Amino acid sequence: MDPYLTILYRDDDLVVLNKQSGLLSVPGKPLDHKDCLEARVQRVLPKALTVHRLDRPTSGLLVMGLGADNHRALSIAFQDRKTEKSYVAEVYGHLVEDEGLVDEPLATDWERRPMQRIDYERGRPSQTRWQVISRSERFTRVRLTPVTGRSHQLRVHMQHLGHPILGDDFYAQGAALEASDRLLLHAERLEFAHPRTGTWMAFEAPAPF
Repeated sequence: MDPYLTILYRDDDLVVLNKQSGLLSVPGKPLDHKDCLEARVQRVLPKALTVHRLDRPTSGLLVMGLGADNHRALSIAFQDRKTEKSYVAEVYGHLVEDEGLVDEPLATDWERRPMQRIDYERGRPSQTRWQVISRSERFTRVRLTPVTGRSHQLRVHMQHLGHPILGDDFYAQGAALEASDRLLLHAERLEFAHPRTGTWMAFEAPAPF
C-alpha cells in the first residue's frame, strides 16, 4: 500500500504523520490487520506510541508521542480537548444552511458493531460543527470540526443530517455510496501544544480529493 509512510514532522518528542485511506491506525486481531500505521512508524521510530486514531478509511493528520512521557502528555491534551482538529468531507446533496451544529448522543450499535448510532437513552454527548466550503451539482464540500471525539462521530452526524459522506460503506447507501471508491473524509488540520516545550504547533495536510 503506497505511500508506505508519510512523515510530515518529527523531533525528539513526537512525530506527525499523514495517514492514507485504507490503513489501520493500530493493529486488529485478525492476521491481515497487523499492518497498520503504528507498526510502520515503530519500524522507524521504536519509541512511537499512538495518541489518537483515525478510522481505517479516513485519511489525514495524526500525531504520536515518542516515549511514555510524551505519549502521556499528548494523550491528556486530547482527552481534555486541548487540541484543535478539523476535517474536510464531501457529502451527498446540498446542505441548505451554510453552517451549523449537530448535537446528538452516540452509542455503539451492538447488533452491528463496530457501527455507531444515535441513542437518546444510552448515548454519550456528541457535538460536531460543520461549515460549507463549496457546493457542486450533486454534492457539498464541508469542513467538520468535532467538539467531542466519539467513534464514527462525523460519519453518523452527517448521515443524521441526511447528507452522508460519499463512499461511506457503513452509513451511506445508493448513489452516496457509489459516488466514491473511498470514504471522502480527511483530517486536514491538527493543532496542539508541544508536550515538552508547550509551544503551540499547527499542521495542515490538504485533502487528496
